[in-house]
Amino acid sequence: MNPAAKITAFTAALAVSFGAAYGVGLAAGPEDGSTASPKRSGHAESSTSRAEEGPTGPPAGGLQVTEGGYTLDLRNPRVKAGQRSDLRFAVRDRAGRQVTDFQREHGKELHLILASRDLATYRHLHPVRAADGTWSTPVALPAAGDYRVFADFTPGGGSATGLTLGADLAASGPYEPAELPKPAATASVDGYTVSLNGTLRPDAPERLVFTVRKDGRPVTGLQPYLGAYGHLVALRAGDLAYAHVHPEADPGDGPRKRGPHVSFTATAPGSATYRLFLDFKHDGKVRTAAFTVPSGATAQEPRQAEPSGGHEDGPSDGGHGH
Repeated sequence: MNPAAKITAFTAALAVSFGAAYGVGLAAGPEDGSTASPKRSGHAESSTSRAEEGPTGPPAGGLQVTEGGYTLDLRNPRVKAGQRSDLRFAVRDRAGRQVTDFQREHGKELHLILASRDLATYRHLHPVRAADGTWSTPVALPAAGDYRVFADFTPGGGSATGLTLGADLAASGPYEPAELPKPAATASVDGYTVSLNGTLRPDAPERLVFTVRKDGRPVTGLQPYLGAYGHLVALRAGDLAYAHVHPEADPGDGPRKRGPHVSFTATAPGSATYRLFLDFKHDGKVRTAAFTVPSGATAQEPRQAEPSGGHEDGPSDGGHGH
């Protein structure tokens, strides 16, 4: 059975918000533990926030705390920078009840993304749900400031539409916002160099191709992470509109698809500058390469960029991060 025939996008926001991404794998890696629903593509067919839709692009996700009768209830919207905290939240239905029934997709019932408003910090977290519907995950934020939390999920029941809900999180302490890194076609992380080829457009789907190298040599042994060889999250500068797609190839396509290229088909939810975060796994560790990309700009001449930072894939923050 070919998983590519069943799955076209990874997350709740993002068959609509970031275009159609084809061929997400049902055959997950060892840490996935389960497969995606055969009825859905990724986390959702269209989990985007319908309140914001540009004149040329698809709607953007994560801009609302309430959508489709569901509300993201962030229990501790304030934490202290530089200290480990347990982030706790729940998803509530129209009646105010905590939701306990979720569709499991790519090995998880819910995916949590956390990013700072200046886009200098990024986390892809894996919270744990208690029986009463309360989710929790440890997190350690490196700097004070304003953050945004995105809960990406599909309610249970089989016919529900996927959602991406967003809520603000504040970290106390001295705060100096970082400037958005300048656009560049390459990013370095943990000894790896990742180059980006392609154009991000608000009005038409375009192909983005990331090439992973280590010590100048192409990496051909990428490992599945949550059922694919790469995950791409895009956050729009200014309002942090959220989008998340999955690559065109999947682990079921065989060794020839294990790198060094990871391709996506994407449409930006509006004309703006975006920060792209590519997660990839090699030698048993997940890493994140980050890019600044203005929609409509083409990255075809790779040049060395400032290091994009590393992953924190461990118990200190409940997931990996940038």
